[in-house]
Amino acid sequence: MGHGLNNTLQDIVVRYHRMKGDNTLWVPGTDHAGIATQNVVERRLKKEGLRRQDLGREKFLEQTWAVKKEHHEIISKQQRKLGNSVDWNRERFTMDEGLSKAVRNVFVTLYERGLIYKGNYLVNWCTSCGTALADDEVEHEDTNGAMYHMYYEIADGSSIPSVTMEDGTVFPGGNKIEIATTRPETLFGDTAVAVHPEDPRYKSLIGKSVKLALTDKIIPVVADSYVERGFGTGVVKITPAHDQNDWEVGKRHKLPIVNILNPNGTLNENVPEKYRGLSTKEARKVVVEDLIAAGLFKEEEKISHSVGHCYRCHTVVEPYLSEQWFVKMRPLADKAYKAWQDGEIVFYPRKWENTYQRWLENIRDWCISRQLWWGHRIPVWYCQKCGEMIVSRTDPDSCPKCGCGAEHLKQDPDVLDTWFSSWLWPFSTLGWPEETADLEKFYPTTALITAYDIIFFWVSRMIMAGLEFTGKAPFRDIYMHGLVRDKQGRKMSKSLGNGLDPLELIEEYGSDALKFTLGFLCAQGQDVLVDKESFKLGSRFANKIWNASRYILGNLEGRTLQPVTDNDLTELDRWIYGRLDIATCNVRSALESYRYNDAAQNLYEFFWNDFCDWYVEATKLSFRHGDEAEKDRAVSVLLNVLEESLRLLHPYLPFVTEEIYGKLPLEEITENRAKAAASQGCCQSSPLKILPCTEYCGMLIAAPYPLSQEARKDEKVAARFTVLQDVIRSVRALRAECGLSPDAKLNIAILVTPGSSAEVCKEKSDMIQLLANVAEIDFTEQKPQRAIGAVGEGYEAFLLVDGSINVEQLLARFKKELANEQAFADKVTAKLSGKFAQNAPAEIVAAEREKLEATKRRLEKLSSYIESL
Repeated sequence: MGHGLNNTLQDIVVRYHRMKGDNTLWVPGTDHAGIATQNVVERRLKKEGLRRQDLGREKFLEQTWAVKKEHHEIISKQQRKLGNSVDWNRERFTMDEGLSKAVRNVFVTLYERGLIYKGNYLVNWCTSCGTALADDEVEHEDTNGAMYHMYYEIADGSSIPSVTMEDGTVFPGGNKIEIATTRPETLFGDTAVAVHPEDPRYKSLIGKSVKLALTDKIIPVVADSYVERGFGTGVVKITPAHDQNDWEVGKRHKLPIVNILNPNGTLNENVPEKYRGLSTKEARKVVVEDLIAAGLFKEEEKISHSVGHCYRCHTVVEPYLSEQWFVKMRPLADKAYKAWQDGEIVFYPRKWENTYQRWLENIRDWCISRQLWWGHRIPVWYCQKCGEMIVSRTDPDSCPKCGCGAEHLKQDPDVLDTWFSSWLWPFSTLGWPEETADLEKFYPTTALITAYDIIFFWVSRMIMAGLEFTGKAPFRDIYMHGLVRDKQGRKMSKSLGNGLDPLELIEEYGSDALKFTLGFLCAQGQDVLVDKESFKLGSRFANKIWNASRYILGNLEGRTLQPVTDNDLTELDRWIYGRLDIATCNVRSALESYRYNDAAQNLYEFFWNDFCDWYVEATKLSFRHGDEAEKDRAVSVLLNVLEESLRLLHPYLPFVTEEIYGKLPLEEITENRAKAAASQGCCQSSPLKILPCTEYCGMLIAAPYPLSQEARKDEKVAARFTVLQDVIRSVRALRAECGLSPDAKLNIAILVTPGSSAEVCKEKSDMIQLLANVAEIDFTEQKPQRAIGAVGEGYEAFLLVDGSINVEQLLARFKKELANEQAFADKVTAKLSGKFAQNAPAEIVAAEREKLEATKRRLEKLSSYIESL
């Protein structure tokens, strides 16, 4: 569903700009998803009792390419079903020949610029995937765990003195120190303990040594301001090979670095033999048991703490000392930061600028090597004879130092992080590093539309790569949409059983229903909360468009379409063109600033309410009572408005609008527009001026998007029609109030204030009769007896209680409701006069008072109805 939302938003904006006449390109493609794809293949092998090493690299990659093909076909099918208007001729894959060439070029160029280096550093290690991870590929989650308190004895047998602290508490001193840790099994990698240099409790201990528990090792006590005096015991075990902060302390104090883990997460040869081969979880249990037996364990304290997990397989990530390749990020980040400061990139919504800024300010070097087989192989070779390292854009055929042949050159076994190819996407897909016509024409691109959860992985890095290799930011607009969640705000997952399959939704409701619903619900800065029922919104709207269009096309039989000029437009026609203009203006404004929900809501409001419920219904007067010429005129205007409405709707509902558009008599519409334009000189102030007078391909996807036109604004017409709508709604509300069927023909009276805008009711009484389903209207000068009324601006409307209404039934209905409302009012009054008002929160009390006031207003209205009857 997340991809469904993302693809939908891209398709809407691409279709909109294409119809605007912009030169538009949307390149489809996929990345190779290194860790995820390799995991799929390895899981399949595991079911057969095999490991990748059993197949060897070449055969394993053959199977991985087959899995890639399988998943690519699924992805392509989904995108085609969704109706993505991409250029399939330009489809790319991160491991195709052109993009692979770009990846090599970038690696070598960065190496030549001193921005790529190799070294032994502490990295995030996934023991399940068997590879290093970048910092932003580690997901931190609050996890239940424990703090283990243990003792290290002072090596020379001396004791530290007791100390009275500033708050009066006494530190007892003694011949051992207490240390608290969440990872007791890592004590075998400790190469020091650290205290704060100004902590009075441990000043005498600085420079001495302690015995490393469960071993015969002696380790020093160092002073470092990294230690927080007020946290825990004020003593920290330093394990440089297995903690990032300890790594930094170790560098400052030149401490030995002892790695105690194998790549698979078991303890290695650097621990006592008893613990070798145990997993970290198994070792923790045994270590605690042995500390208890040695009298060096104090207690276990249950806590909740943040633990890093692999973003792909969810295994707990281990800090691990390993030789890896890194990119120096600070020089790249500084350029990306400046591009934002200079306004070269703009975030929608703006709040994501703060996230972007903070990440760039605190950026660390990017570990780009992965211990996988699936991916771009690192373009580095090592000479087996002389040890020379060769970094090359092409496969070398000899060693440049000793001259030996290619058979003595061994390529680095690691591959590059998937994001190392994805960060080049905006320009590599257009042919870079070659200077292609596409690159000249489409780069830099206009917009990136993506979820906020990959702002670090992808967005920021693409900006860095674009600036570094092309000198330009790769896009201007960055729209960050929310995540798709269920109605309770939970992430969709298999374990919760709350996931939705877009293909199943398309099968049941149609692609347009899916796309319109997602667009309608996608508000800037918010996640999208949906369940299966949500998509009925889009389904009902698509059906409304279909049925309204079918009704209009059904009225074409026996009709002759006419050129429609300004003089042919009725007041009703001018009103709908005014509403269409407002909708066009609002939708364009919303789409230009990526307010997808605002655009969708304006489309819905215009087509369903203004066009269908009011305009189409009101034009039935022409078809019922007009002569043949009036019917021809009315259906011609209807078709014009429908055609333009379909163009307005198309980016959100491309399938249904394109299908209907193909059924319109476009040649006649276009020809008649040309004649009308010629007859009135294509007047610039005409409400019809923007309707195209020339041919286009006849497909809606390439039709011009509607423009807002000043000439369509008519405040006088809008005000008159607003009054009519208000009167009709009042009559409908009175009908509902009395529980009368919408089909029942009623008699009403309207008292119009002389000189008010409501005078229009007398001119348009036939429209009121039609749309309010009224038999007779009496324009009266005083309030009639035995009538139920509603007051509006400049008028009072009355439902006449005559022979068409059963008065006794109506009285009984109102009296029953009056009794119920009075009982509720008495209950709330009693509640507010008791202890509730004194003890309940102020906002709850205020809500109850508002309920009471609303009930009193309802009681007054019901009493007036009963009095009138």
